[in-house]
Amino acid sequence: MENHKKPFTVGPEEGKSVSVVGDTYRILISGKDTGGAFATIDMLVPPGGGPGPHAHAAFEESFYVIEGEIEVKSEFGSYTATKGSFISIPKGGVVHGFKNNTQQTAHLLCTVVPAGLETFFEEIGQPVEAGQFLPVPHFDAATIKQLQAIAEKYGQQVFPPDYLG
Repeated sequence: MENHKKPFTVGPEEGKSVSVVGDTYRILISGKDTGGAFATIDMLVPPGGGPGPHAHAAFEESFYVIEGEIEVKSEFGSYTATKGSFISIPKGGVVHGFKNNTQQTAHLLCTVVPAGLETFFEEIGQPVEAGQFLPVPHFDAATIKQLQAIAEKYGQQVFPPDYLG
């Protein structure tokens, strides 16, 4: 008999959900499940939500917009990603971020290669129910310094909110 692995399935309400900077991220498959090859995260980004400028040199991050719209900013300009759009942030450390500038929740599917971003989210996020939103936490100087230290542990850099203009 061949050595096949069992298919991995996650139901619509399954997977660990965490609130990160006011967004809700549901980890569909993690590096623990893929031998570190990749992770896929279902992201719900409320109006005004989205991560600020950040960079990660060691992994590629891609997004598919299922519903809604986000503005993606990078060192190379900005792009309005609407339903059906796909964005890929290559390895190498380009500074980027995105924001939901609409009044509707944006729904994204994010895949990172190799895995690791999901463990960062698990460490900095707060567990929530699938689809539950928490308010954006207050970021004082000490909190920002702590977030930057955790981000560095996962190979990321966090930049000030106005870094990309």
